[in-house]
Formats: sequence, C-alpha cells, structure tokens
Amino acid sequence: MFQQVIKKIHFVGIGGIGMSGIAEILLNQGFEISGSDLMESEVTDHLKSLGITIYKGHSPENLKDADVLVYSSAVNLANPEVKEASERKIPVIKRSEMLAECMRMKYGIGIAGTHGKTTTTSMVGLVLTEGGIDPTIIVGGKLSGLGGTNARLGKGEYIVVEADEFDRTFLRLTPSIAAITTLETEHLDTYKDLNDIKTAFVEFANKVPFFGFVTLCLDEPALQDIIPLINKKIITYGLTQQADVRAVDLKHHEYESTFKVVYKEEELGQITLQIPGAHNIKNSLVAVIIGKELGLNFETIKNALEKFSGVYRRFETKYSNGILVIDDYAHHPTEINASLSGVRSGWKRRLVAVFQPHLFSRTKDFYAEFGRSFLNSDVFICTDVYPARELPIEGVTGEIIANAAKSYGHKNVIYEPDKTKIPALLKEICETDDIIITMGAGDIWKYGEKFVELIKSSK
Repeated sequence: MFQQVIKKIHFVGIGGIGMSGIAEILLNQGFEISGSDLMESEVTDHLKSLGITIYKGHSPENLKDADVLVYSSAVNLANPEVKEASERKIPVIKRSEMLAECMRMKYGIGIAGTHGKTTTTSMVGLVLTEGGIDPTIIVGGKLSGLGGTNARLGKGEYIVVEADEFDRTFLRLTPSIAAITTLETEHLDTYKDLNDIKTAFVEFANKVPFFGFVTLCLDEPALQDIIPLINKKIITYGLTQQADVRAVDLKHHEYESTFKVVYKEEELGQITLQIPGAHNIKNSLVAVIIGKELGLNFETIKNALEKFSGVYRRFETKYSNGILVIDDYAHHPTEINASLSGVRSGWKRRLVAVFQPHLFSRTKDFYAEFGRSFLNSDVFICTDVYPARELPIEGVTGEIIANAAKSYGHKNVIYEPDKTKIPALLKEICETDDIIITMGAGDIWKYGEKFVELIKSSK
C-alpha cells in the first residue's frame, strides 16, 4: 500500500465498530496503530490485546509521531487531536478515505443498502472464506465466524466491505461488485429526500467497472426505480417472480428459515438458515449470487450459509429458559417490522418489544412510522431517546412514538422514560414463555441483560 511513506496511523474514535475493523486490518499489514476514544469498551479492549496503543479521551499529546490521522463521522474538526494534526501538517482523512485505500488493494465487493448491510456483508464474507477465496473482510458488527471480531485480513484477491451511505461515505469506494439490499428514506441529516438518496445509490452502482456487476433486491420499490439509471450488468434477487435469483417455498420455525434457491430459472437446492425472517433469506441470496458468479458450487455456498450464526446485536439471544430474551440493533421502522415479523413467523408466543429510539432527528422524522411498526407486538415499551451525537430537540421524546402507537390502535403501550427502570418493569409484567426483544442502536441491550440478571437471581 503506502508503507514507504506512512509508518504510524492514529485513529480518533477508534472504538467505533467501523473504525476498529480498518485499524485491525492495517495493523495486520504491518503498520503501527494507535487510537483514542472517549470511553473504553469491549472493542478497545480487543484492540489493546492485539498490541494497539489506546488512549482514553482526546488530547494533542496522543498524536505523538503519527504520520496520518484518521477520524470517524462521530468526530468533528474541533477535536483537539484533529486540530493538532492540522497544525503540524499531518494528513487528516476521514474513515471512508482510508477504507477506500484498503479497497484499492484488491477487487472490492461493496455491500450497500439502508438496511441489512452488516448481516449481508458477513454472509458474503463467510461464503467466500469457506469457498477458499480467502477474502479480506471489514464489517460493521462483531461476527462469531471471525472469532468475535469485525475484520479479517485474507491473502486472496478480494475484499468484502460494508458500504455505509451515511455522510455519503460509500461514494469514495470503487467496488468491482456492488450489492444494494434496500433503499429507503434515512439519514435526512445528510440527504435532502428519497430522490437525493436514490441519486447517491445510482452513483455508487455506476462505479462498478465493465467487468463487474451490480446485484439488487427487486422486491424494493425504490430499487426498481433506479434500475433504468444503472448502466452496468445487473443481477436481481428477491421473492418476486421476476427476480433473476429467487427464494421459493419459504418455511419458518423458531430460528430456522428454510427455502429453495431458483437461480436464473434453475432450481439449485434447499438452504436452512439458523437465523429467522424473510429479510435474512433475501440477504443470503446476495451471498449465493456473489459466490456463484465467482465460481463456487452451490453445495459450498449452502454449507457456509447453514453455518452462519449471525452478528453481534442482530437478533442475538441473551437468555432462553422459559422466557426468551433477544437483543436486536433495529433502529428504523422497516428494520423493526422485519425483526418482529421474524418472531411472529417462527414462534407462537406473547411478544414484548422494548424500544429505545436512536437520535432526536430520526425520532422527529419517523415517529409515526415507528408507532406503526410496533403493532406486531403484544406489549410495547418505549423509553427515551438515545442522543448519540445530537443535542435534544424540543418536544421530541420517546413519548411521541408511544402516543403514535396508541393512536394507531395498539392496546398495550407503556412509556417509561427512565431506562434504568425497565428491568424491574419487565420482571413485573412478563409471563412464562414470553419473548422479550430489546431494540435500538443505543445502549438498551444493557437493560435487557440486567433483566436477565433479575430472572436468574429470582430462580
């Protein structure tokens, strides 16, 4: 890559799941890596165990003799380390630029989409690994198949990356193969409207070279809209009859999702995933397509997908002994609908959904849709907004989502603004055989785990 001129790379916000994967890949390539973050976490502990120097908090002194500084979307240019680097004329680059440099090393496979990116990237990475292609993988979630980390340095000629549309970062990438799972209104702090988002995804797809291809889900109306604007080879997939690659004869039982693959009118065989939901069946079709197009046989692809055990915080089981406790990263109405539908299709049990909205802006933009998305639960508990990078917006709390759910006909809604009270609330209302699912991109998972501790201590 650029080892001749760059020896040491410093990451600001290294604890972010997207940053840590790049840091790990570069460490494995022989660069000296350091990084800082406001908080210590499992991610920073893992990076420390690899020999990366981690600083808690941000200070100009952390920079030391770095040759380049990489910062995440969560870090602004007023950060003391970023300012120090600028004053010392040390190159300051965004995470997306460094990811693009990593992709330039190899044939890139970029997995984009409003939802499903992390799971799909992980599936593709596992299929190619099991198929002997030995890819480099950078994914936005911890994957058990990668030993609990989110990065893998392979010796093969392909790199599989999660291509995030937030802040238009995916437009820096140059994939040879591009996948688009979904396309909906999201990140309205970056995009003006859905048409603006469509334009960005078309630009991403058209970055594919003449020898590559684009695969996208034909079930998605917005993806149907952009097909005429993409001037590359396209392979469509989905459940719809007109898709090039289809899943048929779907069956669901608890965690298992079974289906048959029809590939360009040829029935290849049956796959049984160990994760629930039609959305995950569709995600797996991306891995089938990319595996087949790179020359893998169906049995290899099938065996890899049937081993896939999911991604950290994506429908992750926390407890199963009478009551079933699941944690899920869903933080958009469509994701919530998909996860709750996955529960409904696999189990016939009472479902208690606990939701922590993520970002005031997203809550303001989508509170009505959030309210509708929980109609598939028997009990809906909503807590207050996890602010992440944002300041409060007057009148925007979790209560507007709870009220929306009530107005759309939900008969059992509880608004509890204090998330610390949720474990005790769950213990009070839950019955044997209930399914509890905590949902959101913030820290709601911690309170699901505290509820599990309460259950265990009372047995």
